[in-house]
Amino acid sequence: MEAGGLEWLLGPMQRLVSWGAAAAMVFGGVVPYIPQYRDIRRTQNAEGFSTYVCLVLLVANILRILFWFGRRFESPLLWQSIIMIITMLLMLKLCTEVRVSNELNIKRRSFADFDLNYFWHWSKFTDYVQCVLTFSGVTGYITYLWLDSSLFVETLGFLAVFTEAMLGVPQLYRNYQNRSTEGMSVKMVLMWTSGDTFKTVYFILNQAPFQFSICGLLQVFVDIAILLQVYLYSYYPQKPVSHPAHPASTKAL
Repeated sequence: MEAGGLEWLLGPMQRLVSWGAAAAMVFGGVVPYIPQYRDIRRTQNAEGFSTYVCLVLLVANILRILFWFGRRFESPLLWQSIIMIITMLLMLKLCTEVRVSNELNIKRRSFADFDLNYFWHWSKFTDYVQCVLTFSGVTGYITYLWLDSSLFVETLGFLAVFTEAMLGVPQLYRNYQNRSTEGMSVKMVLMWTSGDTFKTVYFILNQAPFQFSICGLLQVFVDIAILLQVYLYSYYPQKPVSHPAHPASTKAL
C-alpha cells in the first residue's frame, strides 16, 4: 500500500520536474537579454550591445529549425529556437530605432542596396526582416532539396549548434587583446555559464543529437575561459594595450 502511495506521489513530481526543465530550456536562453532590453529602452542608448549577437543567434536558430525537419529532436529545443528568434527580432527593432533616432544627417541604408560595407547596419527594422526572410527562404529551399541526404542533415545540425557555441569567442579574443575585462559584466558571464551548463546537461540526459552535446560542452568551455580571464586580469594586471573603443560585449551585454 505504501509502495502504491509513493508511486502515486512520485509520478506527478517527475512530470512536474520534467515540465520545469522543458520550460527552463524554452525560456532560459532569453533571460539574459531582458535586462539589456530594459536598459536600452531606459537610456535610449544601444552602443553597449552588439547587434551581431542577434545575427549569430538568428542564423543559428534558423538552421536548428531546418535541422528539425531532417532529424526530429526534443520539442522544447524547437520551441527554444522559435522564442529566441522572436527575442532577437525584438532586440533588433529596439536597437535600430534607438540608433537611427540618435543619428543626425546620416545617409539611410537599406538591405536592397546590397552594399556589403553596410551589411547589418541598416536604417529600418524592415530591412533586417527582409534579410532574415531571404536567408530563411534560401536555406529552406536548399534543405528541401537535400533533405534525403543524411550527410547534409547532420552537417546542418552541426553548423546550427557550432554557430551558437562560437558566440562568446569574440569576447574572449577582445579580452585577450585588451589584457583586461574592464567594461564586461561578470554577472552576465556567470549567467551564460550557468545557462550553458544546464543546457548541455539537458542535451546529454535527453539524448539529443550528438552535435548539441559537443557544441554545448564547447560553449561551456568558452564561458569558463572568459571567467578565467576575469580572475587573471583582476589579480595579475597586464600591461595596458592601446586599442580603439569597443562596445561592452559582443555576446549579450
